[in-house]
Amino acid sequence: MLARAGVASRREVERLIEAGRVALNGQVLTTPAVKVEAGDILTVDGEVVTEAEPARLFRYHKPIDLVTSHKDPQGRPTVFEHLPPGLPRLISVGRLDINSEGLLLLTNDGGLARALEMPTTGIVRRYRARARGRVTQERLDTLKKGITVEGVHYGAIEATLDKAKEGPQGANLWITVVLAEGKNREVRRVLEALGLKVNRLIRLSYGPFALATLAPGEVEEVGPRVIREQLAQHIAPQNLPKGDRPLWRAPAKVAAGPRRGAIEIGRPGVAARPGKPGQRPRGPSPAGEAPKKKEYKAGWAKPKPKPVIAKTGAPKRRSGAPKGPRPGGAKRG
Repeated sequence: MLARAGVASRREVERLIEAGRVALNGQVLTTPAVKVEAGDILTVDGEVVTEAEPARLFRYHKPIDLVTSHKDPQGRPTVFEHLPPGLPRLISVGRLDINSEGLLLLTNDGGLARALEMPTTGIVRRYRARARGRVTQERLDTLKKGITVEGVHYGAIEATLDKAKEGPQGANLWITVVLAEGKNREVRRVLEALGLKVNRLIRLSYGPFALATLAPGEVEEVGPRVIREQLAQHIAPQNLPKGDRPLWRAPAKVAAGPRRGAIEIGRPGVAARPGKPGQRPRGPSPAGEAPKKKEYKAGWAKPKPKPVIAKTGAPKRRSGAPKGPRPGGAKRG
C-alpha cells in the first residue's frame, strides 16, 4: 500500500519499516506483512499517507551531478530537490548514477516502478556511451552471449560501435548499448571489462519512452491515454488513469528582455533606459505633457519644394489631332 501511494519503492518501504518509521493506527510496525483495512490510519514519520491517486508517469532529463534519491547521507544534491513545484509525490523507475545523464522515468505508483525495473519484465533500455580505449565491433558482438564481471552475470547486450577517433592517448569512441536488465552500473562495468573507460553515459530511452528533445532538468508528464496503451498490463485496472490530457504542464518560459517590435511600458521604480540622441524615450509621456516633435539635426535632408508650373489659356490639343494652323488663324501659344 505504501508503494502504491508513491511513498517509496517496495524495497525502500521495507527499510522504512525496519527503521521503525511506519505506524498503523499509532502502533509502530515491525514487518510489512500487515493487512490494512478501510479506515485505518497509516503514517510515515508521523505524516498520514493519503489514498493513492491513479497512476501517473513523468519523463525527466536528469543532468549529471545529481543523486537519484530523495535524501543523500553525504549531502549531495538530489533529483527530487531539483524538480519544479506542483508535482505529486514521485519515485524513480530505476536509477541513474551521479555521473550519468538522460531519461529518468518518475511515477507516483511504486508497484508500476517495481514492474518496470524487474529484469523479468524485459523492458529495453538504450544508452549512448562515450569511452576511451580501443575495441572492435567483433569484440563488442561477444556481449550478445552475456558476460560475467567480478562474479556478476549480465545477460545479452547489443553494442554498436558508432564512431572512433584516434587521439594521442588512445581512441575516443561512441558506442550505442541496448540491454534489458538494467543492473547497477551495468553499462560501465561491462565496457570496462573490455578495457574501455566510460567518461560519459546518456540514457536515450526506457521502453517505449524516449528522451527526445527534453533539455537537461526538464520534466514532461506522459498523457493518460499513452499510459493505458503502453502500460496497462503493469497497472491494476482500478488504478488506470482516465482522460486524455496530462494533469500537469511545465510553466511557460518567459524570454529575457522585450520582444522585437514590442512597446516597453514604464514600471514604477524602474528607470528608463537611455536612448539615442534625439530619440524619444520609451514608455508613456508624463501626465499633462505633450509629446515632443522629432528634431532634425543640421544637414539632414529635408523635402524639396515642388516646382510651380505656369498654366496658359490656350486649349490643349487632343491626342491624335492633326498639326497645323488652328481655326480662325489662331497661333500656338
